[in-house]
Amino acid sequence: QVQLVESGGGLVQPGGSLRLSCVASRSGSSLNRMGWYRQAPGKQRELVAVISSRGIVNYADSVKGRFTISRDNTKNTLYLQMNSLKPEDTAVYYCNADFRGLDSWGQGTQVTVSS
Repeated sequence: QVQLVESGGGLVQPGGSLRLSCVASRSGSSLNRMGWYRQAPGKQRELVAVISSRGIVNYADSVKGRFTISRDNTKNTLYLQMNSLKPEDTAVYYCNADFRGLDSWGQGTQVTVSS
């Protein structure tokens, strides 16, 4: 099992930027796929972006060109750079990691985009 701790959420105006971080309790090199998901009030949790152990990335269509996922295995950390934020990006953002075929989740960090 892996403990994941997210940080970096907050309140930002439309068009602004935030960078989320997720620190894992295990070595980053031991983790397979890692990703960010989000859940808005009254909606199901949805994929935002994922990155494989080899650095292959995939994004939801709604965030392509605005968000960038990256990982630093030397720091056991996953990042999500979010630019050009929109009100519809408001949600709780969760970090996810696959360790030996088992999924682990962080506690989530709130992102609110509002003027």
